[in-house]
Formats: sequence, C-alpha cells, structure tokens
Amino acid sequence: MSFASLDALCRRLEALDHAQAMLGVDEAVNMPDGGGEKRADAMAALAGMSHEMASAPHIAEWIDKAETEDLDEAQQAAVREFRRSYVNLTCLTSEFVGRQVNARIRSEQLWRALRPKGDWKDFLPSFENIVALAREEAQMRAAVLRLDPYDAMIEQYDPGSRADEIAKVFADLKSFLKGFIPKALEAQAERRAKRPLKPFNATFPIEKQKALGLSLMRAIGFDFNHGRLDISHHPFCGGVPSDVRMTTRYRSDEFLSSLMGILHETGHGLYEQNLPKDLSPWPSAKARGMAAHESQSLFQEMQLSRRREFWEFALPLAKQHLGAEHFKGFEVDDMLAHVHRVERGFIRVDADEATYPLHVILRFELEQELISGKLAAKDVPEAWDAKMRDYLGLSTIGNPKDGPMQDVHWPSGAFGYFPSYTLGAMMAAQQWAALSRTHPTVSDDIRRGDFTAINDWRRTNIWSKASTLSTPELMRQATGEPLSARHFEAHLKERYL
Repeated sequence: MSFASLDALCRRLEALDHAQAMLGVDEAVNMPDGGGEKRADAMAALAGMSHEMASAPHIAEWIDKAETEDLDEAQQAAVREFRRSYVNLTCLTSEFVGRQVNARIRSEQLWRALRPKGDWKDFLPSFENIVALAREEAQMRAAVLRLDPYDAMIEQYDPGSRADEIAKVFADLKSFLKGFIPKALEAQAERRAKRPLKPFNATFPIEKQKALGLSLMRAIGFDFNHGRLDISHHPFCGGVPSDVRMTTRYRSDEFLSSLMGILHETGHGLYEQNLPKDLSPWPSAKARGMAAHESQSLFQEMQLSRRREFWEFALPLAKQHLGAEHFKGFEVDDMLAHVHRVERGFIRVDADEATYPLHVILRFELEQELISGKLAAKDVPEAWDAKMRDYLGLSTIGNPKDGPMQDVHWPSGAFGYFPSYTLGAMMAAQQWAALSRTHPTVSDDIRRGDFTAINDWRRTNIWSKASTLSTPELMRQATGEPLSARHFEAHLKERYL
C-alpha cells in the first residue's frame, strides 16, 4: 500500500526532525561559542537529508495512489496534509535548503554576539545575505504555488493566510489602536492618581524566579516528564511533543518579564504536549500553523495569566517563592497595575497587549518591502525608525539594538512569521469568549488554581484537532463563528478602559 510507504517515511522524517530540534535547542541553550561553525554544518547536513527524503520524486506517486486507497478518516487527513507539505517542500532544492540553513545558523550566532553592542555595521553583510536568500526562496515558492512571493512565505507559517487580507485587518486594527492607546493611557493615569503604582524595589535571584515559574507551569498543566525550562538569549519553545524545551531570560531587578515569558511559552508547550500522540509521525498531527500556535501562547499569557482571578491564585505563590518581604502591602490590585500596564516601548517581547500589535504591524509592513525588493537591507534602520515614530512616538535612530536587531526572527530567516502573533491574539480572545460561554464558572476555577476544565476545552477544540482542519475552519468549529477582531477589541476595552 502506498499509504504504508508514506507512513514509514513519516516515521523516518520524525526521527530526523527530533534530532534537528534537539541540536537547535542545545545550540541556543548550552553550546559554547566555539562550537558554532561545526554545529551549523551538522544542522545544515541534517536539514538537507530531511529535505531530500521528504521531496523525492517518487513520493508524488505514493500520494496519488494513497488517495485512491480505502483509508479511514485520520489516514485521509494525513494524506491531504502530506500533499500540501510535499508541494511546499518541492518548491526548493536540497542544495538551496542546506545553503540557507547554514547561513541562517551563522547569522543567528553573529546576531547573538553583536546585538548586545548594537553593532549594525558588522551585522549588515550577514543580514544582506539572509534577505537575498529569503527573496530567492520567495521567488521559488511563488513560481510553484502560484502566489505572490510574500504570500508564498506566509504560507509556510500560516497556511491559507494572504497578505492583502491580513493588511485589511491590520489597517483597521492600527486605526483602532491609535485611538485606543491614548485613552488607555489616560484611564491608567486616573487609576494611578487614586492608587499609585507600587514599585518592588528588590533584587530577585534567578533561582527563586525559576522556582516560581516552575510552580505555575506545573499548576497550569505542563508535563515535566516530557519537558523542561532553561535560559536562552531569546525566549522560545522548541524540542518535540514528547520532549518540549522551553526557555526564558531573567532580570534580577524585576520578575514579571521573565514570568510572563514563561507563561507565554507554556501556552506553546501545552499545545505541543497535547497533540495526538498516537499519530505523531503524520503531518496532520502537527500543530496547525503559527497563528494557531500563537493563539495558544497568548491565550495562556493574556487571556488567563493577566486576569484578576489568576493573580488571586498566583500572588500567594509569588510571595512564597520570591519572599513575602518584597510584597508588603501588595494586594491583587497592585499586581494588576503591573500586569495591565500600558506603555509605549521599544521592545516587542516586553510590550503590553495593547501596543504589541503595532510592533507586529511595523514588521509585517517592512518585511513585505524587503521581500519585494522595495526596501534594501541597509535601509532598514531608517525605515524602522519612521514607523516607530508614527505608530508609537519613539525613535530608534542610532539604537539598532532596540530597533531592527531586537528580534531573532529576521537574523534566522523567518520572513512571513510576524503576522501570526497578532492573528493569534485575535484568535485567543475569540477562544476565551467561546470558552466563557461554555463554562460560565471559569473565573472561579482560575481563582482556585484549577485549570482542568479550561485545558479540557482547549484539548477538545484546539489541541486534538492538530492540522486536520484549516485555521479558519478550526476557529469556526471551536467558537461557532469566523475569526473576527471584535472580540480582541472588546477585550482591550473591558480590561483597560
């Protein structure tokens, strides 16, 4: 049977994916600087091997024949997703994939070294190479997929999404946020006039912060028998579903940025750990694109972990792990003043949920111009500054560390990824609205630290579906309606006004 051949291939590819994932995690977390060159060679070789296996010409025949076989529903879904994956894989040659992976890894390693110094001049040649490769990739994919080059890149992260549709949603959201943020800041000032923001004025040892993070991860439902938490330059969730690796970065002068990073990545980790284990080698059992993945991390961080009920549960744990002496006089309202803080800032990963979409829209607009060739890599700092001043009233001229060098995505060649963040935020708000209708006592559950019903809803409606449905259909089935920004906008108004 041709399906049996596809199944055997999927199992071999899963093993290679596992090896690549773990080498990538180790490279970001543990590898000494001197190991970078050989690690890049090793990962490029594995990527090339995987690509050759998955894109071999005879696989097209296997897929054609499998579609005529007597398959059950799960097998049919696997074949559909394998065809989509195969078409996307065969857009690129194995030689190009190996060359690109090698360049991406070296660029990311250089970014880690130069970002702290804000050394754009020395980073630029590597970045220009990454942009050139991304344009080459976009053209190859566009020719096969019959899409606009940038749409062909988006397709790799969020199947079915198109730039013109995203641009319309983002234009409306940008207009809303430009009016909303000043109102939110005014409302925040009024609240602080009545109840001033209480500073922590303390040093929080990293080990104590980690202990708090682990405690909350465990309560939320993260399975430490199949995952762990480490430290890296940039927070991420990697590994494989049976061995999920999460990281955060810590600051000793405050604890909320690292904790919120942990909670965000835990949302990713829960999604991975709850994908269908018995079907794990099949492409239909993988996560459904990055917008769906971001909806899970933002559901955890924004919809759950910044709620009053969550901090009624979490504040005693923070006192226990970090020291009650640092929270003298602190009540839940004081914590909410910190976690609901709206502030225009330079750094996307530290941004609040109201200003965050503007960071994403900025990148979405710039990378369209980079892929099309309208914007040269060398001109990114000036273009970035112009949009930052327009959207957030901040200037990054002479400060590339907090401008275009702040994210790992472009140095690692991830173009077309950024829209997923804000699409995910909208999906998360809509999922929360649907969950709340189904479980009207959900706030009481959170207050008790009981996430069972919440996770059951997510497992049934999101996690177990994996890639058997398109993103639009996943949302329709889970929430009863197509994706809409109205739930996100309503959420922001309720929380901040």
